[in-house]
Amino acid sequence: MQFDFPLRKIIHVDMDAFYASVEQHDNPELKGKPIAVGGGSKRGVVSAASYEARKFGVRSAMSGYQAQKNCPQLIFVRPRFDRYKEISLQIRDIFYEYTDLVEPLSLDEAYLDVTENKKGNPSATLIAKEIRQKILDKTGLTASAGISINKFIAKVASDYNKPNGQKTVNPEEVIAFLEELDIRKFYGVGKVTADKMYRLGIFTGKDLKQKSEEFLDEHFGKSGSYYFNVVRGVHHSPVKPHRTPKSVGAERTFSENLSSEIFMLEKLENIANELERRLQKSKIAGKTITLKIKYSDFTLQTRSKTLPYYIASKDLILETAKELLYQADLENSVRLLGISLANLNTEKKKEDSKDEAVLVQLKFEF
Repeated sequence: MQFDFPLRKIIHVDMDAFYASVEQHDNPELKGKPIAVGGGSKRGVVSAASYEARKFGVRSAMSGYQAQKNCPQLIFVRPRFDRYKEISLQIRDIFYEYTDLVEPLSLDEAYLDVTENKKGNPSATLIAKEIRQKILDKTGLTASAGISINKFIAKVASDYNKPNGQKTVNPEEVIAFLEELDIRKFYGVGKVTADKMYRLGIFTGKDLKQKSEEFLDEHFGKSGSYYFNVVRGVHHSPVKPHRTPKSVGAERTFSENLSSEIFMLEKLENIANELERRLQKSKIAGKTITLKIKYSDFTLQTRSKTLPYYIASKDLILETAKELLYQADLENSVRLLGISLANLNTEKKKEDSKDEAVLVQLKFEF
C-alpha cells in the first residue's frame, strides 16, 4: 500500500515503570520487590508501581489504601521528583545526540523524529535500539520503544513489548497492525469510550474501520474524525520540540479535611508561594487565575477570574485566590486546594518545519 502523504520515522521512547525503577536502582534492597511510589495512607495516591506490584493490580492513580489491600506486602516509597528529573535530563541528552526534534510528554517518555538524524542512520529501528542501550548504560534503567510512520502508531507500538523491548510497525504493516488491534489499545480511547464502542459492536481496529465518519461523528462528536483517520494510519501531528504550556499550577491534598476558610488561607499562601516559584523558573506570567476546590465527597469546583494585566507574583495571585474563595459558600469540608494561572504571555512559535509535498514509496527503510 502507498500512502498519499509524507511518511516520517517516529520513535516513541517510554521508560519502564520509571519512578519505581529509579527507586529500585538507587536502593538495591528494593529490587525484585513490589513497591509503590506515593503515599500509603488512606489519602495517599500511587504515582507509580513496580512490575512486581502491578502483578497484584496496583496501578498509578490508585489510592494507597486500595493498593495495600491488593498487595499486603507492598512497600511504599516517598517520591523524589528532583532525582527523577535529574535522570530524565540525562536521558534527554541521549535523544539530542540523534535529533533536535524531541517532544517530551513527561519525565519518562518522548517522541523523536529521526527521519533526518545527526547520525545519518537510515534505520529508525537501529536508532531506537542504540538509544535504549545508551539509556541502560548511563542510568541502569530500561526503556521500551515504538517505531513507525507517525506519533500515534509509535506510541501504541511502544507498549507492545514492554518492559525492555521495542516494536517496529513498517509502512506496509500499518493497516494490518491497526485492524488487528484491540480497541482498548488505541491511544485516546479510555475505559468509558471503549465501553461505548463495545456497545456499538466495535472491538478491534477492523470493526472501527467499517464505521463511516458520519457514524463516528454522531456517536463520538469531535473525536469521531480522529478515530476515523487514525485507524487508517492517518495522523499528521508533527513532533513539536517546543511545547508551549497553556497553564501553570500547584495544588495540595490535605491529611485532614479543612472546614473553615480561615484554615484554608494559610494553605493557599503556601500554594501561591509554590506557583510563584514555578512561574519565575519558567519566566512566565498570566492573566487568568483559577481556584480549584475538591470537597470531602470528591466533588470538584473551580472558580476563575481574568485580570486586565499579566501577573506572576505571589501577592497578586494570593489576593485573587482569596477573592475567589470568598465568592460563594463552601459546599462541604475541603480535601484539596489548587491555584493555576492560564492565558499566559508565552507566544506560540510557528513551526518552521513544514512537510514537503512528496509521496514516499513503500520501500521506506525502517
